[in-house]
Amino acid sequence: MSRLVSRLNSRSAAFQANVERMTQRLNEVRALEAQVVAESASKRAKFEAKGQILPRERVARLLDRNAGFLELSSLAGLGMHDDDGKKSVLGGGSVVGIGTVAGKRVMISASDSAIKGGTVAPMGLKKALRAQEIAREMKLPLIYLVESGGANLMYQSEMFVEGGRSFANQARLSAQGLPQIAVVHGSSTAGGAYLPGLSDYVVLVKDRSSIYLAGPPLVKAAIGEDASDEELGGADLHARVTGLGEYLADDDAHAIALARELMGQLPWDLAPPPPAFEPPLFDTEELMGVVPQDEREPYDVRELIARLVDGSDFLEFKAVYAPDTVCGHARIEGHAVGLIGNNGPIQPQGSTKAAQFIQLCEQSGTPLVFLQNTTGYMVGKAAEQGGAIKHGAKMIQAVANASVPKFTLVLGGSFGAGNYGMCGRGFDPRFIFSWPTARTAVMGGAQAAKVMDILNRSKLERLGAPVNDEALVAMSDQLRQRIDRESHVLFGTARLWDDGIIDPRDSRRVLGLALSLAAEAARRALRSNTFGVARL
Repeated sequence: MSRLVSRLNSRSAAFQANVERMTQRLNEVRALEAQVVAESASKRAKFEAKGQILPRERVARLLDRNAGFLELSSLAGLGMHDDDGKKSVLGGGSVVGIGTVAGKRVMISASDSAIKGGTVAPMGLKKALRAQEIAREMKLPLIYLVESGGANLMYQSEMFVEGGRSFANQARLSAQGLPQIAVVHGSSTAGGAYLPGLSDYVVLVKDRSSIYLAGPPLVKAAIGEDASDEELGGADLHARVTGLGEYLADDDAHAIALARELMGQLPWDLAPPPPAFEPPLFDTEELMGVVPQDEREPYDVRELIARLVDGSDFLEFKAVYAPDTVCGHARIEGHAVGLIGNNGPIQPQGSTKAAQFIQLCEQSGTPLVFLQNTTGYMVGKAAEQGGAIKHGAKMIQAVANASVPKFTLVLGGSFGAGNYGMCGRGFDPRFIFSWPTARTAVMGGAQAAKVMDILNRSKLERLGAPVNDEALVAMSDQLRQRIDRESHVLFGTARLWDDGIIDPRDSRRVLGLALSLAAEAARRALRSNTFGVARL
């Protein structure tokens, strides 16, 4: 056993300051998430008057009791389009996540029709596409809870072309052998009509479901025909005449019960019982204070690992070689992993060490967990002459081509090519989550401002022009503020640079679930076909 020893002083002023900052940032995230929930819940009376269940309560009813739900991208689109990030926080207009239904793990994608009628904005579309991508990679059935006014036409130019990808994904998921169930609680019209049309099973709700390519006004305008909602695409029509729906429910609750019963009938492997494992030797509560307030301040990533892995048991790889890059083997909730963490910028030797370790994990089929907190690859004469580019490329090639499941936690700084070498979003980790302290950008705001100042001064000197210090400082400061704003974790999560912001104390549980899903996917044999199941 290679038990880690902790030297963390949880009573120190620095540690307490770290905890205070982390708590403040986490509370900011949770307050915004609470706004999304409150906005949806504020429409309760309207839904009850129609005999309907609120969208988030539909999700809760669908899930097995006490089974948990990992919500994803809860603040998608924050501060973008109709989401002002302050008074109107929309969460992408949907609820997306992984839960257990009838004992089986599934991906759930539910329209939040209590928020702007469930209309889809560009980042809401991106959130839905990410859900389909995860379902494909993790080989998960997908349950859609549908009630949406369709695409927000104000942003059609940002959505229409890419929106077709969601239907292509549905066809490919069906062909891959992954069942898709659509419960249509209300409207699913125009392009949205293809969502149930391309699902494998459709549950309709009497007097509520409406599925058609064109509603009464458009039909009247296009061909001069008068038609009602029911005549064009009501639940009874699709259950009795077109055959689009397989099941006809009396109300929302009945529809959800039918979806649960159907999932129970499908011969799909049950979620496995959790494996036996030893908890960390150190209190996970201390994860709140491990990462320093300044990403440039050194810290020991082993302190984090000691509170993350089973029994705080970590077999470090090349421990005394390139110590700025920490690699080693451990287990998280019983699952073997290879861990790569940063103790500062990535040196050329650290690149080769990480590249070798990644290849060894690929050889043994060991999943990789990246713990990002780096200012990037080291710069300067010594680094460049030591082969920073050549060796950094080896690490990036290893990360890009490793086929084992990869998972990333962005703890603090994720700057420059360090984001790439440590498996940022562009390198397709199965999941990437951020801590509230994460910052992602090409470089820090202060560094960018200094670069701008040097370049501007050099340009003026070359031209022989006078140097206005006040104007140059103002210009540089404007850039610093912009990059600081754009590197903030909330800016990134709004754009789906991650799959959500998590409480540091939940890191072990979230990674354990992700590793379990990956292990299930590796074992699961799918019955694929060529074109998917056609609706007949």
